[in-house]
Amino acid sequence: MKQLFPMFLLLFVLCSCAGVQQKQDEAETVFYPSLPQQPRLQYLTTINSEQDIEEPRSDFAQFVIGDVAADKIIGKPYDIGSLPGKIFILDRTFKKLLVIDLAKRQFNFLDDKGMGSLLDPSGIWISADGKKYITDMQRQQIVVFDSENNYLRSYGNKEMLARPVDVAVYQGRLYVCDMDANRVAVIDEASGELLRYFGQLQSADGSLYKPSHIDIDQHGNIFVNDAFNHQIRQFDATGVHLKSFGYHGDAVGAFARPKGLDVDRQGRLYAVDAAFENVQIFDTDSVRLLLFFGGGGTNPGDMYLPAGIHIDYANAEYFAEFADKDFQLEYLVYVGNMFGTDKLNVYGYGTWKGSELPLQ
Repeated sequence: MKQLFPMFLLLFVLCSCAGVQQKQDEAETVFYPSLPQQPRLQYLTTINSEQDIEEPRSDFAQFVIGDVAADKIIGKPYDIGSLPGKIFILDRTFKKLLVIDLAKRQFNFLDDKGMGSLLDPSGIWISADGKKYITDMQRQQIVVFDSENNYLRSYGNKEMLARPVDVAVYQGRLYVCDMDANRVAVIDEASGELLRYFGQLQSADGSLYKPSHIDIDQHGNIFVNDAFNHQIRQFDATGVHLKSFGYHGDAVGAFARPKGLDVDRQGRLYAVDAAFENVQIFDTDSVRLLLFFGGGGTNPGDMYLPAGIHIDYANAEYFAEFADKDFQLEYLVYVGNMFGTDKLNVYGYGTWKGSELPLQ
């Protein structure tokens, strides 16, 4: 029996390796648009728990230890941010900020306590120097942490903000989506003073009705999800309305339940729709729809009540192994699903570099 055990072990390892290779070979590569059209996005992978980023165990360790339940999981990812080597998720289940350390392969929750305690967080903005600005609906404030996750200060109060749901920061100004007040509040970062509001419900132009998400591009253009008007509004840095994207409907280019949004460096607006369970991409100059991806279902790349979206230029290297060998990644797109088994979908935007496009 002792002589047979090494042979049994070798056979087990070989079979396990064959099984892994077979699974990899059978894995479906999902492009948007689908082949043989020129692909612009590829679904790469999904992150649900710490097990999805930890160091892979050997086949022998898997055989000896077996499956181990994950201690740290993603519940309901509502908003997303990133820094080099890290992904940040505001989780509505745990009402915490989850920090995914890609370099160390770790899941951790931000240790908010004392004056920095989060009660009902919803939106996050992360500055280039690592500061985290988090809207807290119950506190009726924006709570700020430094690059080392230490509490810095808070902005706002119940007289200034009714229900702050998201925030964006640009050139010393905090732009806060106030859902219940149907407007955007502009706060001076240095003094904490309220400077002005814009987008009020009864305003002549760019009126907002239940704004839920906000983003600012590199030129200072402000994009707001005007949820109950079923549009994305674009304002300049002073609050002057410039243009609108989409309309209420069930056709391509329309919105039924718009949610999160983000703008890439080339001026492409990504907008989530929780009802269509997809993301639509618009050209911000022409307001023309360029592409949509996702869709409801359980197949790779599908979505289930998506909410948050975030574009990440810093961490493509950590997901390069999932990209097709002929597809060159430029940046990542994260989409958080509030329900279903796939919580954080990771897509890659890029360019096809192969000699020719294969058939689907």
